[in-house]
Amino acid sequence: MDIFSAKIRLASILAGLAIAAVATGIILAVVRYVFGYSLSLAIVGIILIFVAAMDAIQWLISPYMIGWMYHLTPLSSSDPSSQWIRESVEKVASLSNMKAPQVFIAEVSFPNAFAYGSPLTGRRMAITRGLLSVLNRDEIEAVIGHELGHLKHHDAELLLAIGLIPMLIFYLGYALIFSGGRGRQNGSAFIIAIALIALSFIFNVIILGVNRLRETYADINSAVTVPNGANNLQTALAKIAGSTPPRAIRRRKNISSSVASMLMIYNPEDGQQADHRVLVEKWRHMKVPLLASIFSDHPHPAKRIQVLEKYRNA
Repeated sequence: MDIFSAKIRLASILAGLAIAAVATGIILAVVRYVFGYSLSLAIVGIILIFVAAMDAIQWLISPYMIGWMYHLTPLSSSDPSSQWIRESVEKVASLSNMKAPQVFIAEVSFPNAFAYGSPLTGRRMAITRGLLSVLNRDEIEAVIGHELGHLKHHDAELLLAIGLIPMLIFYLGYALIFSGGRGRQNGSAFIIAIALIALSFIFNVIILGVNRLRETYADINSAVTVPNGANNLQTALAKIAGSTPPRAIRRRKNISSSVASMLMIYNPEDGQQADHRVLVEKWRHMKVPLLASIFSDHPHPAKRIQVLEKYRNA
């Protein structure tokens, strides 16, 4: 791992911890102000257990929900035509010094891939039927390197852990609107409630930023582990963008809250109908506005191409 990769990873972890710490402090401070008492260690422990339980339930059942949503079928070991996919996953997993995950095929037409899993199901990776028809084997292996990076760095667990925080802040504010608090005027409680709801939105924006960092780090994992990974991933991203139909964009908007959608190799909303060579060249030289991706869970494709450019001849 080089210095740039280490900085990306450290920034991601610290951002997640900062979100958790600040959000917890805000919740405790508001409860004390509005309800007029401090929370004991026992009550704090109960709250933490409740939050952990909710998070654990979501983590455990999410693979089954994802399987239903994307019509996933396990990669058949008896099908000679798909044996090369298994071999590619095992090859890239070996290069990443990790055990190969269970592979599924998503019976959807748009090209994409994502990694997910839980203690009940183990680590899993899904490749869409559309991806297999658009990319060649080298490009698919670069995409696999990206997805294995998510599994290797526990990105799904991180997103689930910090994603519950803005939800708790939002519902606390929502509850205050109707409760009015104790020992304070209703007007003060209402103002605090609105502030909490606004803060939950801000935290969601920050979490999107954390996910963009994780996407960058997953790209780097592919670039430094898969032979010619940087070049092949650049081409793969451009091919996916150039062949993603508009209906896939509408479909993604309907499932935007899914962790799997956040960990997809590519955000379909960035789809552009153009030749992949034209797109790569365009993105290599594009100056991306600072706020271009602030409300996106993936970096702007030009930023991804430009980061990968640093690894092409490494």
